[in-house]
Amino acid sequence: MSIDETPPRGHVGTPVPRRWFLEHAGLGFGGLAASCVLAADSAAEARSNPLAARQPPLPATARSVIFLFMHGGPSHLDTFDPKPLLQDLDGEPVPESFRNRDFQFTKMDRVPLLGSPRRFTRHGRSGLPVSDLFANVANHADDLAVIRSCHHDGFTHITGQNWMNTGWAQVGRPSLGSWIVYGLGSESENLPAYVVMLDGGIKSGSPAYGSGFLPAMYQGTVLRSEGPPILNIRRREPADPARQRVLMDKLAWFNRQHMEARPGDSDLEARMTAYELAFRMQASAPEVADISSETAATKELYGLGDAVTRPYGKQCLLARRMVERGVRFIQIYSGCGNNGASAGWDGHNQIDYNHETMAAQVDKPIAGLLQDLKQRGLLDQTLVVWGGDFGRTPFTDGAESGARNNAGRDHNPYGFTVWMAGGGVRGGQVVGATDEIGLNAVEDRVHVHDLHATILTLLGLDHVQLTYPFQGRDFRLTDVGGQNNLASRLVSG
Repeated sequence: MSIDETPPRGHVGTPVPRRWFLEHAGLGFGGLAASCVLAADSAAEARSNPLAARQPPLPATARSVIFLFMHGGPSHLDTFDPKPLLQDLDGEPVPESFRNRDFQFTKMDRVPLLGSPRRFTRHGRSGLPVSDLFANVANHADDLAVIRSCHHDGFTHITGQNWMNTGWAQVGRPSLGSWIVYGLGSESENLPAYVVMLDGGIKSGSPAYGSGFLPAMYQGTVLRSEGPPILNIRRREPADPARQRVLMDKLAWFNRQHMEARPGDSDLEARMTAYELAFRMQASAPEVADISSETAATKELYGLGDAVTRPYGKQCLLARRMVERGVRFIQIYSGCGNNGASAGWDGHNQIDYNHETMAAQVDKPIAGLLQDLKQRGLLDQTLVVWGGDFGRTPFTDGAESGARNNAGRDHNPYGFTVWMAGGGVRGGQVVGATDEIGLNAVEDRVHVHDLHATILTLLGLDHVQLTYPFQGRDFRLTDVGGQNNLASRLVSG
């Protein structure tokens, strides 16, 4: 019987053949069944692609983040937090009123205060003070929200970098970028959701951009600015994409069968996701790293014509290109060791020379990034964050540095600066304050948990609700702390 045939005729009560009923009910019960199947397939597809983009549960002002991390700990006192009293007390002993605080500075009573040799000038309509180390970034003062009261208790580089990147001093927690991708997924199907760009090895190691106890697919992917942008994804030539697609589909089928017998194996699931992503990246990753199509004016904006600014400038330009393509979280490290200053921003010795060297590499590229994002209409939806391990002390590092140097500063996690721009943040404002010599955050104190809660809030994520079960309890980026009231202030001013 064909589908156009009428059912067999007979007396009343003669049953209609099941085959005819099913064929002719294709738009009825059959359609209903099909919709259920399609819905199940859609849910299965969402489960099979945990990196798929998801709508944030709360109103969001930002869609992506670029974190500019100054490895080693830049001095807030020489960049964005001027202290006139410290200038007046240069060379004097640390005042007695600051010595009774519970700091880890055992030499505070034996070394002199160190005023900043930098010149601070007010910029923009807001009159935001910025030092001459960041003369180009200062042109964007009205886009910056400078948070001067950040603090944590990680005195060493490893603990400081862990605090800033993972919200915890010890190794093992997921990084900020991993939590964000876990909560929101990626808007790019052909590039990693979370990209890291380095100029050498970082002291805290890869856990600073790792996924911790989250599934391995949420860890950061290192993008190289020279050579193949991502290792081990180059297609062997000659290769037939159609045949390779068939091979990938077969591999995925076998992997799914293997995973069904091993539920909960995040490494296997991450490997499967990586295979598929690597296949798609074979064309996309080289394309995003190829800046030959950029105009000469754009390249100049980022300082690509200067040997000093070119390395960081290219990374900032790549960050803009990745934001355009839907990458969710991008972190660019400055000062990891392969940039002519092995100490990075760690100015224990001759801090003025150290910071002048480091700022010369990043000032123009960062300013170029802000301008480029703004003129392309991307800054409103891209949150740019600048910071480092911690700040520096208002007194000298002194003889205990080993070099008997009185022109450097020690680590200071008790009061330092982070600034944000874009992503709905109102620029030209200062939040919080350190004390009169810049030693301790004293006004509107912002712990790292508060900072992370704020970033998540701007992305539309509730830092309390964004949890992951591990070892018998639900964990979150902000642990049992974190206040997000800073977000409303940053947005509204």
